[in-house]
Amino acid sequence: MARGRWGYAFVCVAAAMTLATQAEPQRPGQGRSMTIARGGIVAAESPLAAQAGAQVLARGGSAVDAAIAANAVMGVVSPMMNGIGGDLFAMVYDAKTGKRYGVNASGWAPRGLTPEFLRAHGATKMPDHGIQSVTVPGAVEGWIKLHEKFGRRPLAEDLSAAVHIAEEGFPVTEWVAIYWQHSVLDQHEDPAAEKLYMREGRPPRVGEIFRNPELAAALRRIGEHGRDGYYRGETAEKLLAAEKRFGGTMTADDLAEFSAEWVEPISTAYRGWTVYEMPPNGQGIAALMMLNILEKFDFSGMKQNSADVLHAEIEAKKLAYADMLHYVADPRYAKVPVAELLSDQHASARARQVDGKHASCAVAPLEVRGAAAADVPAPTLPAHAGDTTYLSTVDRDGNMVSLIQSNYDAFGSGIVADGAGFALQNRGALFSLETGSPNLLAGRKRPLHTIIPAQMEKGTTRIAFGIMGGWNQSQAHAQFVVNVVDFGFNIQAALEAPRFTKKTFEGCDVEMEDGIPASVRAELESRGHKITVHAGYSASVGGGQAVMRDFATGINYGASDPRKDGAAIPEPEK
Repeated sequence: MARGRWGYAFVCVAAAMTLATQAEPQRPGQGRSMTIARGGIVAAESPLAAQAGAQVLARGGSAVDAAIAANAVMGVVSPMMNGIGGDLFAMVYDAKTGKRYGVNASGWAPRGLTPEFLRAHGATKMPDHGIQSVTVPGAVEGWIKLHEKFGRRPLAEDLSAAVHIAEEGFPVTEWVAIYWQHSVLDQHEDPAAEKLYMREGRPPRVGEIFRNPELAAALRRIGEHGRDGYYRGETAEKLLAAEKRFGGTMTADDLAEFSAEWVEPISTAYRGWTVYEMPPNGQGIAALMMLNILEKFDFSGMKQNSADVLHAEIEAKKLAYADMLHYVADPRYAKVPVAELLSDQHASARARQVDGKHASCAVAPLEVRGAAAADVPAPTLPAHAGDTTYLSTVDRDGNMVSLIQSNYDAFGSGIVADGAGFALQNRGALFSLETGSPNLLAGRKRPLHTIIPAQMEKGTTRIAFGIMGGWNQSQAHAQFVVNVVDFGFNIQAALEAPRFTKKTFEGCDVEMEDGIPASVRAELESRGHKITVHAGYSASVGGGQAVMRDFATGINYGASDPRKDGAAIPEPEK
């Protein structure tokens, strides 16, 4: 049972915690203002990507057209993080119908990639790099699904800015130069990767021009032929040639038969707001479980990032992630008890396990009646896991997109589709070879996934948001929601606020930015938390973007995290 000043605070505080208007002015200490416009807004990790999306909006494109345009540019200008060799998830709010739609474009394992195959080749755990970590890239199929349902402009037009930038080149930005410097390419023996991404044996420096005409050609093929411009034909042949070169199992049928799917977002209520995440096979349910636990505690009268608030958040993270890791998998292959995990009964049981004065260093999953899951260890994660891009868009009609796209690790598997201009993801690293695991590797199965887009709403306010970074994401989402709902932050301030992250599944270790006061950190350490401090804005806690629509006034708002090179750019006025 929670003790100390918590007094096991099963308190319903929806009325007390009601947020003041979202259109509040800049907060003291806030680094930049929100972007505010009557037209659409695109928030992305690169100004070039946000600009490309905003230009599509100005030509009459929808929020989906803008998201595709921005995502395509991100794959050009931040190739280690994302690109057409990776996966994608998106959540769309359709203003006309008031409905939300989810697209799960996470790729499946090749049919021939099985535990038996890997064990026969000497593997005792899932490879975290190399050809056997490669799953079918889902991003392009995600674009196709989104465009067919919500696109207003031709797909080739949506991709035109990315084609131009890839062909003509772009100056490498500050954060991207850091990512490139810490890439894993030098750890792998793929001459095609070094040829494509290195310059005389080194990564490009800040301000140097990088060109990728091979990627420009691949994007043109997608614009001209749709999914067949990627999953069949020349690009597919180049991808399969890389598989053959390194002894992979992927076949032409694995590519041609893959399809993304429309899914129903899952949600929970948090102090009068409704928060939406994507359903499993993603980790988004952990953010909702965290919020359900946190709602059992009364934060009224407390300060944002006080010791009590942070302690509750960190402990809720451990509990939610233990359950997520135990149960979440591809629902086509495993029973995932979503309703039970999001129930009030489950949240109450978990909240009772929070000790207000002591950190828990070992947290077990809570058994759910009727659900079976083996007692298996947490997956071993790649050292730099979580290399991802997130973006959000809103158009002048109020349609909104929350989109996330990733290679998983820096340059994914480290394997390049030679001549096609992109690296192949290593999502297969999140499968397990442990018998009985819900994430046991199987052909045509999708792994447990880290990348998650999100949305939230209350009354006439809608927000599309996300914060990338591997296992950081669900806990960062929960912190963003708490900042908005409990402490009245606008979306820019909510992104800028100092964050913590705990990327491991055991122990009392936790990372924090030094914007969290030393006195607070000392109090947390006295409760048993083992804190690593990062100076300033740290990539360790991920970077986010957000857009918001006030449907009462028709005004749009945008925010961009200072932990990225990005911007929230409004649609140009005609």
